[in-house]
Amino acid sequence: MNILTIPLRCARKKWLRTLSLFCIFTLGVASIVALREVSAVVGESLERKLTSFGANIMVSPARETLTVSYGGLPLGDLLLDEGHLAHAETARRIRSIEFNANIAAVAPKLVTMARIGSPDRTGGTAAPVAPLPVAVIGVDWPQELSLKGYWAIDGATPKTPEGALAGHTVAARLGLVPGSVVNVNGHAVTVTGVIGATGSDDDNVLLADIGFVQRIFNLPDKASFVEVAALCSGCPIDDIVAQLRTALPGQDIKALRHVVEQRMYSVHFAQHLALVVSLVILLTACAMVVMSMLSAVNERRREIGILRSVGFSRFGVFTVFASEALLVGVAAGLVGHLAGHGLALKVLALLHMADVAPPVFSPAALALTTGGIAAVSVLAAAFPAWKASRVEPAAALVSL
Repeated sequence: MNILTIPLRCARKKWLRTLSLFCIFTLGVASIVALREVSAVVGESLERKLTSFGANIMVSPARETLTVSYGGLPLGDLLLDEGHLAHAETARRIRSIEFNANIAAVAPKLVTMARIGSPDRTGGTAAPVAPLPVAVIGVDWPQELSLKGYWAIDGATPKTPEGALAGHTVAARLGLVPGSVVNVNGHAVTVTGVIGATGSDDDNVLLADIGFVQRIFNLPDKASFVEVAALCSGCPIDDIVAQLRTALPGQDIKALRHVVEQRMYSVHFAQHLALVVSLVILLTACAMVVMSMLSAVNERRREIGILRSVGFSRFGVFTVFASEALLVGVAAGLVGHLAGHGLALKVLALLHMADVAPPVFSPAALALTTGGIAAVSVLAAAFPAWKASRVEPAAALVSL
């Protein structure tokens, strides 16, 4: 019998207590691992879903304005150069940055103006009546719809380049309904749907395919600005903006700070909640270890006295009890991590998180969990082990 075999013999002798302690710690470890992996995936999924509520970075050409006045009377600001972006090249450069995996959507916009009147009652392409100036916005439909998940569309999204969506206010002013055909710069455009009131600029515009708008307004491969939806959980938004400025020199690139902060608050709330719950579980497990070890010290005062009387040092007695906790911690860490990873996969399957890659099993994470839980269990047993080491052999033997 030596200092290594004593803990094993004690664990086997008090197998019910050891098993209970092992089960409690294993359940705690499995819960913590599952919460951590689920919260990481849910946080990423939540941020991806939040991109449907708009972009958080704006890319536009650098423009100069001149304030005009005469005789002390201000005449307003004059835009010296309207400027356009090269549509395809800008999108390519945005997608080519180092953090391109954090780019969820790249939505270009081409802003133009046209005079549009009410459609004829037969839905034909006759000249519009009482034409009004309306902003016609060219968009990339798949990217735009990924940013505007909050749209309530009466009708359907366009399936052809000649289709368009009308904002709520424009549709009310011009009497547009799904199926209406209007004349835009000499081309027939079918309104396939009307966007419900959003309280934003989308209410006042007509949206059509960007390639179609470029063609009918003779603006090939042009875009007025580009909205970018970036995922901020993997890296700071400032790093993404800096890389975009390097990829697009001379362009005006701005991060919409209030949007970024709101999204990150939502993501961090979910992750911090999981962290708090994990800490509560871990503290509860540690308390159980302390209580169990204190009980073991009181039960084994005679054994401690014998060990001390045959020459065991106080450090040796401390090591015996610490080793018992270490064995339980290592076993609970290994089994708990494996169980927690499997539980996380089950929970994510029930939550239908198919849009985000599931957590991958990592041997390094297994080793880190095992080492961490082993250290925590030893720390939890430190006070009972110290108390055991302070038992005097004579007092322990006389009290029997």
